[in-house]
Amino acid sequence: MSMALVGLLAGMALAFAGYFGGFGAFLLVAALGAVGFVVGRYLDGDLEPGDLFRGRDRDDRRR
Repeated sequence: MSMALVGLLAGMALAFAGYFGGFGAFLLVAALGAVGFVVGRYLDGDLEPGDLFRGRDRDDRRR
């Protein structure tokens, strides 16, 4: 499944939530989608738990 299709489906889900459930439902769907994205990246092996909580080193800063 292409990323464009995934983005389309996520946008449609947010639109339906906002239209039928109001702004609170829109925020809930967006927050749960973000959590699902992070969990999916972790399960794929693209993300380590320490990456979310570790600060950047001085050498990694862009100038």
